[in-house]
Amino acid sequence: MGKIEISKLSKRHEVRKLDLKDVETIYTFCKSNVQYYEYCGKDISPELIEEDLKVVPPGIPVEQKYYIGFFEKNMLVAVMDLIDGYPNSNSVFIGFFMMKRELQGVGTGSLIIIEALNYLKKLGFEVCRLGIDKANPQSNYFWKKNGFEVIREVAQKESVILVAEKQL
Repeated sequence: MGKIEISKLSKRHEVRKLDLKDVETIYTFCKSNVQYYEYCGKDISPELIEEDLKVVPPGIPVEQKYYIGFFEKNMLVAVMDLIDGYPNSNSVFIGFFMMKRELQGVGTGSLIIIEALNYLKKLGFEVCRLGIDKANPQSNYFWKKNGFEVIREVAQKESVILVAEKQL
């Protein structure tokens, strides 16, 4: 697969890697999206964000993690955690995706996903996989609308996760 150049994930938005200096911005952004945290059983905190910035699946080097922000006129409009080469070399994994609350339901999130997946397909990736909280109707609707199909359910302590994927 080609190396992911995050600036090419969107033609409409400025895309850049987020890091520890962005924790407060990410925290404020995520705090306004209470529905997500209600369903996943986690309390949003700066410490949770710091952990999310670093966590990778077992056996995956941190260099394959892209915790990125999509910006419009210097305003953060979406956050995505993208893992390249997981669960296998021809796949990418979206570990987290959240839109600015005020922009939800107007198509901006779908446009970001379409652009990102089109770029990743050009790099040679064949599949995008992600997990959806089964109890969250908003997430279920969004990912199914964007062509993701559930391939299995995984029971976790807090909830049931639907593993879904889309062929690129």
